[in-house]
Amino acid sequence: MNRLIPVAAFAVFAASVSPSLAQSNSTTPPAVSTSNAESKTTAAPVAGKNSFTEAEAKKRLESFGYSNVSPLHQDDRSIWRGTATKGGEQTAVALDYQGNIVTQ
Repeated sequence: MNRLIPVAAFAVFAASVSPSLAQSNSTTPPAVSTSNAESKTTAAPVAGKNSFTEAEAKKRLESFGYSNVSPLHQDDRSIWRGTATKGGEQTAVALDYQGNIVTQ
């Protein structure tokens, strides 16, 4: 019977520590898409409640080298959309709530 106490204590300790060890590091960004260097994920643009204002969305696009950013509008998936110029090419752009920039 005395042998069961240390085993039970270890089981309780292991059960309480395991969840914290299994958590992922939330500061690690998702893998970068090879088709869209300004997106953190190949699933971009990701639908979701967007916390960017239009001015913030425009500023983010400009910080990634886009200019002549048109007035932006949010679509039914809360993705900011418009047009912008980069490298002398005008293109359609989208910015999701995660900050991913996608050209189309």
